[in-house]
Amino acid sequence: MSTLLPSDIRNIAIIAHVDHGKTTLVDQLLRQSGVFRENQAIEERAMDSMDLEKEKGITIKAKNTSVVWDGRVLNIVDTPGHADFGGEVERVMKMVDGVLLLVDAYEGPQAQTRFVLRKALAEGLTPVVFVNKIDRPNADPQRVHDRVLELFLELDANEEQFNAPFIYGSARDGYAVRHFDDEKSDMHPLFDLIMEVIPPPQAQPDAPFQMLVSNIDWSDYVGRIAIGKITGGQVKAGDTIWRIGKDGQKERAKVTKVFEYSALATRDSEGGVAGNIVGLSGFEEVDIGDTLGASEDTEALPFVEIDPPTVQMQFCVNDGPFAGREGKRVTSREIRDRLLREARTNISLQIEDTDQAGVFTVSARGAMQVAVLVEQMRREGYEVLVSRPVVIEKTIDGRRCEPFETLYVEVPDEASGGVMSNLAGRRAIVEAITPHNGRTTIEATISTRGLIGFEFELLNLTSGEGIMSHLFKEYAPYAGEIRTRNTGTLVSMETGTAMAYALDALESRGRLFIGPSDEIYEGMIVGENPRTDDLPVNPTKAKQLTNHRSTGDGKGIQLSPPVRFSLERAIEYIAPDELVEATPKSIRLRKRILCPHERKRLQKKLASAV
Repeated sequence: MSTLLPSDIRNIAIIAHVDHGKTTLVDQLLRQSGVFRENQAIEERAMDSMDLEKEKGITIKAKNTSVVWDGRVLNIVDTPGHADFGGEVERVMKMVDGVLLLVDAYEGPQAQTRFVLRKALAEGLTPVVFVNKIDRPNADPQRVHDRVLELFLELDANEEQFNAPFIYGSARDGYAVRHFDDEKSDMHPLFDLIMEVIPPPQAQPDAPFQMLVSNIDWSDYVGRIAIGKITGGQVKAGDTIWRIGKDGQKERAKVTKVFEYSALATRDSEGGVAGNIVGLSGFEEVDIGDTLGASEDTEALPFVEIDPPTVQMQFCVNDGPFAGREGKRVTSREIRDRLLREARTNISLQIEDTDQAGVFTVSARGAMQVAVLVEQMRREGYEVLVSRPVVIEKTIDGRRCEPFETLYVEVPDEASGGVMSNLAGRRAIVEAITPHNGRTTIEATISTRGLIGFEFELLNLTSGEGIMSHLFKEYAPYAGEIRTRNTGTLVSMETGTAMAYALDALESRGRLFIGPSDEIYEGMIVGENPRTDDLPVNPTKAKQLTNHRSTGDGKGIQLSPPVRFSLERAIEYIAPDELVEATPKSIRLRKRILCPHERKRLQKKLASAV
């Protein structure tokens, strides 16, 4: 590696909207570059290494890999496509010199396409456009080509960026072609185009060592690993280097290991050279955005501007009757340490202490981002209470303002009326309606508040066929009162085990969230009341056996299956006075104040204050 020159290296990020095929394309590039044996078993979406990524079918964390093509090194960064994980895309922009923009040949550019492309163009990166899924029914690559060019114009691309080359293909079937009549055989045309168009890194091999930390990894053996592109000089294990923090703080340390990326793994390297993406261990305290340099007076490198979070939620210590039954990590200190550790590797999250003991405020890009964090914590043995998302408001020119987003919804024609009515109830302003091949695309401006919980309403209104994406637009004047849940709840007034006899009587009151034999407690939400107020119920009531009643009576009770919430659905469903209790084995909905008498006293107090 010591003979590797910057001209032999290409650094590229693959960016796209969610589910347009980024990770599948990386799979094919790895397979066809020759890094695997012919008989080696490789699972699909191999870059999605987290369990949650495989389960949800989306990329959550940006990851590095590297292949050798035609004697040159191609470093590839696979990025998330979901808007909530946009911070992962933003921070890798300083690590690459070009982007491969993936666009679906049927759907065309979507909300996240616009977001990631805007960031890439602003950083001056060179784009290559890959129109994917040209084998898809109703695919229209030519129309998508024109729409991408329109997007380049909208985002003020310079002349060189606007003239970006287009290439067409199918990541699933493993081929790419420059022209539609070319032979569809393999990905070699894409490799050749990247090497031809993407510029080598602007790095100085003879300068002193310098590197911007763009990612953080962790190893049980060496601790924190700082990942970034070397912009000057070389580094090898045993070198003494300096860390210059974003706050100007300086720390000296010795490099214990240098890692290079190869296929799906990292390997120890003798050293890292200018222009290459490497990992360095040896620092106890190193954060994304820090600069590593050969000397104490190394100039700090500028980091990319990160968009601010738009929603915040409270994380609380579990104080319910079942606290500590299922999880091992339940104290405020353990929860706080875990949140702070997450904030160090996820730069779009902000963690703050509150004036209440055991309560922390987590600010993020969206409910999905927080739900993923809570799910990871559950799997690590934590128990935590999570509140409903609340938007982060600002006062601009003396006016109360809140975040607004541009919403894109694609639904079957017959469902468009119901969706429009739902959007009107959420105070959305419809900007455009476009019918196309039996489906209608609706573009609207909606407050982030109005967007909370809309995805699940959309799935119900369209029988699962609706597709939505959204993108932060601006802070604008407060939209007024929005009621996103028009139902009340059934709240248990007893602690114990749910009985089929009691649930049979409660089914007429509304939908149930629990089944027979479920453990419940006072203040836990056990169902939904069609009316707007909360109804206290007793699901633990057992059948009284007397001389006139035999145990055989009522054996034929047939209960409807209970509604079981996913974590994201539960977080968006609850009201401000409710919490989600997430433990390693259970997701429960509950009132903030479990005692019904205390809840009533608080309501009277608030009513008298008004």
